[in-house]
Amino acid sequence: MLEIGKLPTHVAVIMDGNGRWAKSKNRPRLFGHNAGMQAMKQIVITASNLGIKYLTVYAFSTENWKRSTEEVSGIFKLIIKYVDSELKELIKNNVRINILGDYNMLPGDSVRAIDELLDKTRDNDGLVFNIALNYGGRDEIVKAINEIIIDRKALADEGISVDVTEDEVSNHLYTGVLHKNIPDPDLIIRTSGEERLSNFLIWQAAYSEMMFTDTLWPDYSPEEFTAMIEKFSHRKRRFGGREKEDK
Repeated sequence: MLEIGKLPTHVAVIMDGNGRWAKSKNRPRLFGHNAGMQAMKQIVITASNLGIKYLTVYAFSTENWKRSTEEVSGIFKLIIKYVDSELKELIKNNVRINILGDYNMLPGDSVRAIDELLDKTRDNDGLVFNIALNYGGRDEIVKAINEIIIDRKALADEGISVDVTEDEVSNHLYTGVLHKNIPDPDLIIRTSGEERLSNFLIWQAAYSEMMFTDTLWPDYSPEEFTAMIEKFSHRKRRFGGREKEDK
């Protein structure tokens, strides 16, 4: 039984296994990505219905550019398809979209579709749905450090010298106060049997609970997601201490 007070505030998902799912059916990888998009839609609805405040999905990493031109191009077309088919529903369900990563490097039509998605949902105050797109955890930290260097130069010009703090680094991340003000994930889920972060939210994941499943992403169901949320509600979280159970 789910208790509202025990729900994770922020759930992040590494949606893995689209390619293997397609291969198991003797279909092209893009067939798997399309099925994965359908699964993602169901998880967004489920997260919203459960009362989770933040949902983040790893959609396209900085390393994914190494994939074939056909696959990368197809993924970007799916982004446009998602916007075209889901925008009205997202607005209706009060979902706000954020992008984590430098999406301006994507093709122009994808960028325009994302801009519309951000603009049309920016005033919604329901589930905050973060899509990590052209995102890499190390790249994010480097970007934050470069922003801090610029800040430090301005302070140095005024003769001020102060140490860099963890809070300052956190604030300069894509999720930070200076950008989106998104709390660190309470729970990170990865599908397909792999058990690693793969450069996803590596700073923010310091105290996240982790759950893994052998289920390939297109087969990942609202029922399995809900079961993981319930399992999370029974975990004792310590955050480096011995007694603390909840944030």
